[in-house]
Amino acid sequence: MGTYISRGNSEFSDIVSHEYVDKTSLIPFINDTLNSESRYSCVTRCRRFGKSMAAKMLCAYYDKSCDSRELFRGLKAEQDKSFET
Repeated sequence: MGTYISRGNSEFSDIVSHEYVDKTSLIPFINDTLNSESRYSCVTRCRRFGKSMAAKMLCAYYDKSCDSRELFRGLKAEQDKSFET
């Protein structure tokens, strides 16, 4: 597994506590591709369209050093069957 650049969920917590447009539907897609031939994902967007936010969201979701369940309450990712696993 890879190494995280910024550990924890504090950066995503700051984003969610302000104006946040739910982009967590990316998480079930990434979960479906883990451990498959398509496991390498490239998230591309235009300049200033949320690449860093998506990276912070994924770090908060996959980081085992903290519990981020509360950050994802009420968001699309929580409704997916893979959320708790």
